[in-house]
Amino acid sequence: MSGLTSQPSMGAVCMALEQTRLGTGIRYADIQALNLYWSQVCMLYGCFEANVRASDSSVFDHEMPGGQYTNLMFQASQLGLGTQWTQIKQKYIEANELCGNIIKACNYLFNSVTPSSKVVGDFAQWMTSNSFSKQDVIQRADQLDFPSSVVEFFQGYLGQPVGGFPEPLRSNIIRIRNKPRIDGRPGATMQPLDFKKIKSELRSKFGKHITDADVTSYVMYPKVFEEYQGFLEKYGDLSVLPTRYFLGRPATGEEMHILIEKGKTLVICLMAVGPVVEGRAQYATTMMAGSLW
Repeated sequence: MSGLTSQPSMGAVCMALEQTRLGTGIRYADIQALNLYWSQVCMLYGCFEANVRASDSSVFDHEMPGGQYTNLMFQASQLGLGTQWTQIKQKYIEANELCGNIIKACNYLFNSVTPSSKVVGDFAQWMTSNSFSKQDVIQRADQLDFPSSVVEFFQGYLGQPVGGFPEPLRSNIIRIRNKPRIDGRPGATMQPLDFKKIKSELRSKFGKHITDADVTSYVMYPKVFEEYQGFLEKYGDLSVLPTRYFLGRPATGEEMHILIEKGKTLVICLMAVGPVVEGRAQYATTMMAGSLW
C-alpha cells in the first residue's frame, strides 16, 4: 500500500489493469522512473515523516483519511502527545460524532487534509490533552475554551453538514461567545471582492512582484501570506536552494552550487561552524567568490 495508509500505489493499479480493457497505457519504465524520483525526495524529507512502519486496520473504527493519519501522528508528537496516539484515535471517533459524523477527505497529491478533517483532528487532540470525554464536552460546551477551528465549524463557516449540526451542542458553543451563526452556504452571503484593488494594495505594501496567484493566496490566507512576505523580505527567495541544503546544513568543506538566476550560479563553501552558545546565534564561516563571509 502506498504510504501504508489507504491508497494503493500507482504502479500496482497500472500493472493490475495492464492486461484488461481498462489498461492505462502508461509504460512500466516511466512509472519506475517516477518511483525512483519520489524515493529520493522521501529521503530528503525523512525528518518530517511520522515513522509509520506498518498498516493499521483501525481505520475501520476511526475513519481517518489516510493523509491525515500520518499528518496528525506527526503533529501529535510535536505537541507532546505522541505517547497518547491510541487515545487520540479514540477521541477522533468521539470528536467526529460530536460534529455530526461529517464528511472528511484528504488531498492525496499533496498529502493535505480538508478543513473538515482538520476540525476533527484539532478537536480530538484538544480533548486528549485536556482529558475530556464526549459527555464532558456536551455538558460543559458553554464553559470550555474550544479550538478556533471547532468554533468556526459550529458557526457554519465550512457549510452545513449532512443532517445538520448536533443540537443543543452547536447553540451552546456559539451563543455564549456571541459568535455569528451561518445557516446555508457561507459563500452565498459574501460581498464581491475587487481583485484589482487588492492586487494594487499588495503591490504598494510588498512590491511589484505580486502576481494574481499571490492575490488569490492572500484572499484565502491573509495572515499566512503576510508572514510569508515578511520571511521573503528578511531572508530572500530561498526556493533557489536545493532541498537538501534548505533542510540541513552541508558538510564542512562541501561546496554548494546554487542557481540564483538564468546563467548565474553561486558556489558557496562552508568553511567552519562556531560553537553553540545558549541565547546567542550560532555563527558559520563560508567562502563565496573567493571571499570569506
